Amino acid sequence: MGASLNTGGSGKAGRRSRARRHAPMSEINVTPFVDVMLVLLIIFMVAAPLLTVGVPLELPQAKGKQLEANKEPIVVSVNARGEVYLGQEERTAMRLDEIGARLTAIAGNRGGFEEPVFVRGDKAVSYGDIARVMGRIRDAGFRKISLVTEVEGGG
Repeated sequence: MGASLNTGGSGKAGRRSRARRHAPMSEINVTPFVDVMLVLLIIFMVAAPLLTVGVPLELPQAKGKQLEANKEPIVVSVNARGEVYLGQEERTAMRLDEIGARLTAIAGNRGGFEEPVFVRGDKAVSYGDIARVMGRIRDAGFRKISLVTEVEGGG
């Protein structure tokens, strides 16, 4: 003789309630994602100013309209000591006779000699040094050469 004690009603109802209690949540908890995004935002806000490293120049000021460039131009920088750098980053200075060969190599990889070349010259460098650099750029075959200045009164 055996006795059966079933306090939860039928056997199926007991299983259903247990399955319902352990069902996966259908809602996504976004709080951890928001926390991670805020931390990343702070990291990028702190790191962004550190990424703008370049040749330290004090550009001359002049009135004029800003040039519109469709793509990133080739930049040649001349610092106060007359050292010439390709691009805005200070790596190693190049000699005047190297400018043509380096720019010609860049022109082959990009849009040819129709690429705009921006010359950034420190205001302490002599006009003759800037003229020599621009002459070498022109001798290399480039025809779109522009001088970069700061807006007058802009500090």
